[in-house]
Amino acid sequence: MITVSLCMIVKNEEKILARCLDSVADLVDEIIIVDTGSVDDTKRIGAQYTDKIYDFTWIGDFSAARNFAFSKAEMEYIYSADADEVLDENNRWAFRQLKETLLPEIDIVQMYYTNQLAYGTIYNFDKELRPKLFKRLRTFRWQGAIHEQVGLEPVIYDSDIEICHMPQSNHKDRDLAAFVRRTGEGDRLDKRLHNIYAKELFISGEEQDFIAARAFFQSSCKDETRSLDEIKEAACVAAHAARICGDTDDFFKYAMKVVASEGCSEICCELGAYYLEKQDIDEAALWFYNAAYETESILNIHSGGDIPLSELAKCCRKAGNETQAREYEKLAAEWEATEK
Repeated sequence: MITVSLCMIVKNEEKILARCLDSVADLVDEIIIVDTGSVDDTKRIGAQYTDKIYDFTWIGDFSAARNFAFSKAEMEYIYSADADEVLDENNRWAFRQLKETLLPEIDIVQMYYTNQLAYGTIYNFDKELRPKLFKRLRTFRWQGAIHEQVGLEPVIYDSDIEICHMPQSNHKDRDLAAFVRRTGEGDRLDKRLHNIYAKELFISGEEQDFIAARAFFQSSCKDETRSLDEIKEAACVAAHAARICGDTDDFFKYAMKVVASEGCSEICCELGAYYLEKQDIDEAALWFYNAAYETESILNIHSGGDIPLSELAKCCRKAGNETQAREYEKLAAEWEATEK
């Protein structure tokens, strides 16, 4: 049976920390809690489960905090958990079975992260695999009979374990503020963070968030080292920011960049919203229809589902077609129910 260190970074989690630890404490062989500045009872609650509690001065870097926590681990594997995660009884049993049967060559175990859509997170799927269990010390082996090389790719196992994500609130204000700070300091976001920033804006951002991000994504559209996908998502953000700022020239400049590259549901919704504001109902309905039925979403799945369907209902109602409006409202409700 493998041994497991639970590593957590926490701050002001007094309301939910015990819930998390109660669901996993007896499954692990060591609990390490790194506190990044709590001013509530988080550390006192954690002390009921472990004496391995460490302070880490927050420097605005989650990776630095997690690496510090991992450095304190002594078991064979490290289970990385957040305070808003819970394992139910079925998945606690699956975790025990995993400990008893995991093959020693496995470097990373992925587990399903569930309940994502209920809290307006940056993810477009309610259930997705995430790396959660990591081998603390990896063994490197030479591979290949000729032109030999050291195998660097981790051996990953996709388990059936499901972790229920139950946050108390959306973290978008914290996350978006961090993005504004980093980009304002001149940081060039890599492809993954570039995508996450754009997603978080479209899923939970408010007008001021788009305005704060406008200059960064405008510059991304001009960055020749960015991929076509990155430029497309940047143009979506830039177009939305231009529309809410009333900058028509900029709006169409960035919207057409996306349309010219096969389009997406997000930009169709933007064009629909523009024409609806102009009271051009027919043109608005055309773009909302395209968002719902002719294109795919790239940042927020709702842009290809309940959002354009609800807007089509508005268009029909403004055009005096109450029957069709109710039909689109029904379709929007059905779509949303299916995705939950």
